[in-house]
Amino acid sequence: MKLWDKGISIDKKIEQFTVGNDREIDIHIAKYDVIASKAHAKMLQKVGIISVEELVGLLSGLKVLENQIKEGTFVIDEQFEDVHSKIEFELTKSHGEVGKKIHTARSRNDQVLVALHLYYKDNLGLVKEKTKALFETLLTLADTHKNKVLPGYTHLQVAMPSSFGLWFSAYAELMIDDVYLLNAAIKTVDQNPLGSAAGYGSSFPIDREFTTKEMGFETLKYNVVAAQMGRGKNERTISAALGGLCNTMARFAMDVCLYMSQNFGFISFPDELTTGSSIMPHKKNPDVFELIRGKCNKIQALQTEMILITNNLPSGYHRDFQLLKENIIAAFEDVKDILDIFNYSIQQIIVKDVDVNSDLYKYLFTVDNINTLVVEGQSFREAYQKIGGQVQDGTYVPDTSKKHTHVGSIHNLSLDKIRDKFPK
Repeated sequence: MKLWDKGISIDKKIEQFTVGNDREIDIHIAKYDVIASKAHAKMLQKVGIISVEELVGLLSGLKVLENQIKEGTFVIDEQFEDVHSKIEFELTKSHGEVGKKIHTARSRNDQVLVALHLYYKDNLGLVKEKTKALFETLLTLADTHKNKVLPGYTHLQVAMPSSFGLWFSAYAELMIDDVYLLNAAIKTVDQNPLGSAAGYGSSFPIDREFTTKEMGFETLKYNVVAAQMGRGKNERTISAALGGLCNTMARFAMDVCLYMSQNFGFISFPDELTTGSSIMPHKKNPDVFELIRGKCNKIQALQTEMILITNNLPSGYHRDFQLLKENIIAAFEDVKDILDIFNYSIQQIIVKDVDVNSDLYKYLFTVDNINTLVVEGQSFREAYQKIGGQVQDGTYVPDTSKKHTHVGSIHNLSLDKIRDKFPK
């Protein structure tokens, strides 16, 4: 069944190419098409297009489909082009002629669009929840290991003293910035496009404010052309937000891989969280973090794909938009999995003691020692030259006793202030 079927046979090769794998992808938005169809049916009855009895029948049929989706028994058979045609077919099969009325005053364009808006809004919320869980884990780890020294690096050269508390809480606070972008994406999709039909509205006296409230949208996308032009814009915004979060996690995963290597040896994980080699029995590979890094980098590339598919398209609907669904939905599923596995794995990290008296870290405290001389009355330039001279002639002896007291520094992590910054 096709919603646009006019009784004309379509070339099978053309049909296969244009339908693609919508049937598989649409399982993810089936729940949301039902939600939107319920709101649409109630609105049709409210404005007098269908009767109360017809509404009862439609809502009953949609409830059956909703339960099938929850139970995982809902299937989009090969005879159907997508989830929308499947739902209309089932309603017509179970409730007769009224099933054919459900499409009144809407187009597949706004039907897809509103289902995607609801899916995006829901899943952005889930990503936020999972980000918050990882954020809390990192702050807990920061507090637990706040007194454990970790060498800080610039240019991958030993630079200044840091700590595991500073390291964990750094990534936690970066995630707050990622949530700001996720919230902006939620704001973008929390606008009801239903009623824009094919992109130019409807001559039926529909009530778009009613469906907006019924589906729980914050507001309405008032201009019908703007509503359809949101297709593509939504995906570009979402991919930027997901990409920002993935950038944070990819960099964190890289740190983990680096710090696990024998050349650093700052951290480890239980054997069951690592993998081995087929020929090297000593290996404990950080495969999970390497895959997190790779998957996150793949998702960061998504924004470019979304831009290139939609860039310079004129106003109105174009079939190019069909290509947006698959990878943006896959990205959501991957990001949720990545956040779960990252949170699960990082909780089991083994933080090792770093011997700051090792010759490897001999120059870790040069800046602190310069600052001590400045406090004693020397100018910074004189102090810099003095310590620099000692480094050059091999007479430098580090003093590791200096404390960093300002907000956000190694000895004043301000974890409560970071926690308070997380968007409520």
